[in-house]
Amino acid sequence: MKITIQSIKFDATEKLTEYTEKKIGKLERFIEAESAEVVFKVTKPQTANNKEVTLKIGGLHAEKVADTFEEAIDGVVDAIKTQIEKKKNKV
Repeated sequence: MKITIQSIKFDATEKLTEYTEKKIGKLERFIEAESAEVVFKVTKPQTANNKEVTLKIGGLHAEKVADTFEEAIDGVVDAIKTQIEKKKNKV
């Protein structure tokens, strides 16, 4: 799976990129998708809960806001897993 990472208004560190690729890569077990798109954004630099992560994969979409990008990544991965389970249960 090809993972595209975009960071808006800042440069993502190599550590953050590796963490993201590791977490998103685990989703390959649950969904077959050619690509995943991850967008990092800092919303209001002066406040807490200002790290926003958006994930689009296989027609599914999740968006989370947290204190750190790692927390937000974990949140969107969990949200996508939930959406995949709901989709499978409908079929």
